[in-house]
This record gives sequence, structure tokens and C-alpha cells, in this order.
Amino acid sequence: MLLLAGTAGVAFDIPIAVAITLLLAIVVISYRQTIHAYPNGGGSFTVASRNLGRTAGLIAAGSLMVDYLTTVAVSVTAGVAALIAFAPAINPYRVVIDVVAIVALIIINLRGVREAGAAFILPTYVFVISLAGLVLYAAFRVATGNPPHQLHTIPAASEGVSLFLVLRAFAGGCTAMTGVEAIANGVPAFEPPESRNAARTLTVLACLLGALFLGVALLGRSIGAVPNDQANVIAQIGQAVAPNSPLFYIVQISSAAILLLAANTSFNGFPRLAAVMSRDDYFPHQFTHRGLKLAYSNGILIIGGLAIVLVIVFGGTTHALIPLYAVGVFICFTLSQTGMVVHWLHSKERRRHMKLAVNAAGAVTTGVVAVIVASTKFLEGAWIVLVLVPLLSFSFWAIHRHYAHARRQLAVVPKPHRVGKQRVIVPVNDLNAATAAAVDYALSITTADRITAVHVKVDTDDKRDATLPERWKAWAPDVELRLVTSPYRELISPVIEVIDACHREGDATVTVVLPDILPKAWYQVLLHNQSELAFKLALLHHPGVVVTSVPFQLRE
Repeated sequence: MLLLAGTAGVAFDIPIAVAITLLLAIVVISYRQTIHAYPNGGGSFTVASRNLGRTAGLIAAGSLMVDYLTTVAVSVTAGVAALIAFAPAINPYRVVIDVVAIVALIIINLRGVREAGAAFILPTYVFVISLAGLVLYAAFRVATGNPPHQLHTIPAASEGVSLFLVLRAFAGGCTAMTGVEAIANGVPAFEPPESRNAARTLTVLACLLGALFLGVALLGRSIGAVPNDQANVIAQIGQAVAPNSPLFYIVQISSAAILLLAANTSFNGFPRLAAVMSRDDYFPHQFTHRGLKLAYSNGILIIGGLAIVLVIVFGGTTHALIPLYAVGVFICFTLSQTGMVVHWLHSKERRRHMKLAVNAAGAVTTGVVAVIVASTKFLEGAWIVLVLVPLLSFSFWAIHRHYAHARRQLAVVPKPHRVGKQRVIVPVNDLNAATAAAVDYALSITTADRITAVHVKVDTDDKRDATLPERWKAWAPDVELRLVTSPYRELISPVIEVIDACHREGDATVTVVLPDILPKAWYQVLLHNQSELAFKLALLHHPGVVVTSVPFQLRE
């Protein structure tokens, strides 16, 4: 962003990097207090809900979900961009590789948290050590009078640097801080004592991130790095400091790996948040489901699927996705820290005034940054997030109202009563083995005089229709067969008319028994039962109707 103003703009890069590092320190110190105050996790949603009210909590949850989604998309596309830096031939297949990487992450996470963590340990250590080694090697070259050569010459300033440009650059750099809140969201995942280990991990994260972030910023400026889709800043630093060396390739491969695996933050965080919200009736209850490996399978599948859609829509370009990034997380930062201020106001804990001051400073700072990020990136795509978060929050309330309404109705348990003899309708296409199985089931639940087989005539030229009454009488003379003509060749409405007639005759409940043909192979399913599916959908909300299917298994 600063390159737009030439050398005059680049002069602001180190001050901005220092400002972002200081912001990181403020946020981390604030979140350490959150970890100790709320050791059960939940992060921004829990803190905001308990201290600022449920609406604030839902806004935080919506913001965090959007951030988790964009984290997957941005991390994966950035990882693939790192691969393209030393293998440009794969650039035309960028989107395909992005999708394959997301699918791989879905599969790994469905295997369970322990397996996913074990898969990510080695790339993480290799990345941190190799990038730190590259930064230290560059510092050694500078100290010994052999500095890295400049890759590009930054053009002179054509006009003055505006405040808006500086703020846009600051907003872009703040994306480095996304993911910091994930530790506070997942405190229960740590070994005991959970809070202490989570807080220590957060401190290590901040130290590593701050040091490497400043180191990369300094080196990028010294070599005149000009990032593009084929070579990011780290790739250009490697080309200038250790070109074509093993260190260069290790840094690039591990950078690609760690960027791809950074998406795992979301595969851990989103399902946990969805499960917490679903237990409070603000998200579909299916998201509390744990798979065979005790992972929240539905949450993993949903965020992976949505990330694939996002990557395809934005063409796998990191720069196109960045404007969607960081807006949600700074809204979460602000709501969480504001909630902690309210928490300390009602607390009687020792040194609460100092802790309140720390969280207040964090709330004010992150609130200002949230405004800067949203305003400077508004037209580039941040408006999507600002529209999406309120819509999500409204959806959460709607889900909660539905569950509350359903719970009230389900709480009223009427006395059991007999409904009398069953009235059974069996829609039939022809007399065959599947029809016979359906009629046999109908006879097992009621008498023959209470069963009506209904055949809808839609084709006047079908010779089977002409012989069906005779064949039916010979097969089941005690079971009524009613032939109904459908002038518009429509199957369902005539059957519904027969059901309504039964209701008018005093049958409160009518059971519709549908023959269901089950093929041997899964890919043959589409060749059968389309009429049965249409009947089920049409009768699902019809009052006083019970629909049941009788399967007939086809053999090889």
C-alpha cells in the first residue's frame, strides 16, 4: 500500500510496523486476563454475552465466524502463493490447489484434534526456526559489511503521503494479528492447568510474531521488496539474502505449509464456537454433534465448504480476500475487552483496578483500529462484512426464538388416546413385488376393508391400466383399488383428494404407505423413487397424515 506513494510512502513502513507490534502487545496482555477470568473458553462470545448482554455477544459471534471463514480462505491462498514463488508453472492451477488444500484440511480435522495437532507440529517448528535463521543471517551480513542487494528501486514520490494512505497501510498490516483470539476461545483444549498454559502460549505467540514481523518489515524495506501474486515479501527476502540456497527453499516450503496450516485455527475455533452457541439455542443443534473421532464434524464440514466457495468466487487471489479480513476480528477484540472492563467493575478481585485499566486501554485501542480498518477498506469489500455480521446476529436471534417456541409446544404432553382403526392409503403405479410389500405392511396394521389402493391414470394409452383392475381383483379381492383419472397428468393432487375425502368421512388420521425400491448400487438411486420423494415432500405438512415407506431391496 505504501508503495503507491513511492519513497515518501515507504518511509512510513517501519513506524507502522512498530505501531502494529505495540498494538499486538496491548491485545495479548488484555487477552491473558481474559484467559484467567474465563478458563472455560468461548472467547469474545462468552465475555460479551455475560457482561454486555446477549446482543453484543451475538455480534461478537457473527464477527468471529466471518473472521474464521476468511482466515481459511486467506491462509490457504497465501500458502499457495508461497508455493508459486518458486514454482510459477503451477500458477494457472491456483484455485484447484486451493480447493485441494482445504479438502485435505477437512479430512485431517475429521480425524480428530490430537491427530490434527500431531500433523502440524513439524511444519510449525521448521517455519519458525528457518524464518528466524533467515532474518539472523541477513543481520549477520549487514553487520559484516555484506548487506543483501536491492531487488527493486523504489520510485521517487510523485505527491505527498496522505493520512488516508497511511491508515490503509496500517489496516492492511493489522491482518497479522488475526488468530490471536483463538487461544482464548480454546482454553479447555490445553493440558492442565489450562489457563496458565494458554496464557504462556499466548505470550510465546506474541514474542515470535512481534520479532519475526519486525524482522521481515526491516528486511523488506532494505531490499526494496515489491510484493506480487508470484512472489510475496518473504520470497523476495529469501531471493536477496540466500538465493537458490537450501535455506531459501526451506523457508518457502515451510512458509507455504504454515500458511496452509494457519487455516487450522479456524477448523479448531469455528466448530467449538458453533457448539457453544448451539448449546445456548443460538445455532442449529446439529453443530453439537461429535464424530467418531470426537471432532465437531458438522462445523468442520460447513466452514470448509464455505471457504471453498469463497476461494472460487475470489479467484484464489489473496489480495482480493484481504479487505474482508481483520474487520471481524477487531470488532471481536473491542467487544471482548469492553466486556472485560464491565467484568472488573463488578469484581472484588485484588488488583482489579489495574486489570480494568489494561482492558480499557485494549478496548479503546482496538475500537479505534476497528473503525480504521472498516473505513479504509470499506469500498474494497469490508462493507460485505459490515452487512453480513448484523444479518448473522439477526439469524442467531431467529434460531433462538424458534427453539424457544418449539420447546414451549413440546412441553405440553397430552394424554394418550386411541385413534380407532387405521385408515391406510397405498399409492400404486402397477401390481408388482414392491406394491405387494406395501400392501402386506398395510394389512399388518389394519384390516383389509380399511385399506384403499389408489392408482392415478396419467397415460390413457398405457395398456397396464386397462388390465390392472382384473389383475388386482385376482391378487387381493378384499383390498379396494380405486382408479383416479388425472387430466393434467399430475400424480399427487388426486391422492390428496382421496385423503381429504377420508378426513371428511371421519378418519382423523390417514396413513399413506409408499412402496420404496432400494437398488443395490448407490449410483442407481436416482433411477428410482422420484414419485415417492415427491409424495413425501407434498404430504409432509398436510394435517392428519402419517407417511411411511416400505423398502423393497433389489438383488443383483
